[in-house]
This record gives sequence, structure tokens and C-alpha cells, in this order.
Amino acid sequence: MDELDRAIINELQGGFPISDQPFAEVAARFNITEQELIARIDSLLENKVLSRFGPMYHAERMGGSLSLAAMKIPVEDFERVAEIVNAMPEVAHNYARDHILSMWFVLATETPQAHARALKKIERETGYPVYDMPKIKEYFVGLKLTA
Repeated sequence: MDELDRAIINELQGGFPISDQPFAEVAARFNITEQELIARIDSLLENKVLSRFGPMYHAERMGGSLSLAAMKIPVEDFERVAEIVNAMPEVAHNYARDHILSMWFVLATETPQAHARALKKIERETGYPVYDMPKIKEYFVGLKLTA
């Protein structure tokens, strides 16, 4: 990652323009082409410097459902269960914790009914219960990490 990559990451944490040509608009701020900006973002994703590049939606405001979920998975079965959970398009990300609830993931669906179906599917396919923790109240914490 060079200085331009760092500057791009820092700039994009503040938001992405909503316009007919958002990549061209951002690229102009750095005096580079739209194609170079897209190639740099692709490279940052491919090299795992960034894990994701895209919009964040308020699923509930759009009629959907979103929750944090956790599972108690024995170490010897963690990889198998992670493979099942990660294969589901409703799972945004999944991570291990050194805790009795060893697997945590975010589940997002288009409807509350689809959310319930996804939870049941995970339980059925893994053989373990899912502890679903829907959001009660939303807080905004403005965190910006400088690269």
C-alpha cells in the first residue's frame, strides 16, 4: 500500500458521492483516472487490505431484518460450522471469539420472515442453536481509522 492508497482509504471513510459518476468524482480529487481508482480499490480488496467496499444500509428501514448472532461451537467442529454459516448469502461476516460463544456473525435479510428461516436453516444444517441478538437501539459512533 502506497501513500495514494492510504489517502484514498482515508478519504472514502467519510463517504462516497452519490452522483452519475462517483468513481470519476473521487478520482478527480486525487488527479488520477477513474480506471486507476477502481483498479486501486480492487487491488486493496484482493490483497485483503480492505475486507469490503460498498454501501451500508439500514435493513430495518427498508423492511428487512438485521441482527448479531452467536453460537457455541466446539473447537473441533468450528471449521465445518464456519463453512456452512459463511456459505449463506444472509451472513455479512463471521468471526471467532475466545469465549463460550465462540462464533459470532451478522445476519441480514430482506424480511423478518426470511431472518427466521435463515436462523432455522443454520441450526438445522449445523446441529447447533443460534443465539439471535437483534438491535434494540441504534447508536452512531463516528470512528475513522487513518491508514
